[in-house]
Amino acid sequence: MDLKLNHIQHVGIPVTDLKKSETFYEKLGFKNVMSTTFEFNGGKGFVTMMKQDKMILELYQMPENELAEIRARRNGHIDHIAFDVDDIDKAFEVLANEGFNVIEEQPVFLSFWKNGCKYFNITGPDGERLEFNQIL
Repeated sequence: MDLKLNHIQHVGIPVTDLKKSETFYEKLGFKNVMSTTFEFNGGKGFVTMMKQDKMILELYQMPENELAEIRARRNGHIDHIAFDVDDIDKAFEVLANEGFNVIEEQPVFLSFWKNGCKYFNITGPDGERLEFNQIL
């Protein structure tokens, strides 16, 4: 299989209070390097990328109508692990052709970072989500 993974790009963590979580991670030495909003099921969510050295955490708060499941949890939850790739379209083609369970029909563009990014997800044997991401 011809797929080059550069490194783990970020770990996505759903939160119920983005400001509170941002303050918590700042105390651990992380800095906010990007904040924006996103649309999901007709609602507005919020995301902040927190960085320390080469580590990036994606803290995201789903729209209010989607938060019940997260608030009901009794422990933490990491949503996905993202791998950095040089060519998102090639990675998508390789993994789809190898028979992996690709969730999206094609790489998805988000207006994150300066020029945006593209990503797609596959699922692992226990349903874990692995994201492949290219910052454009």
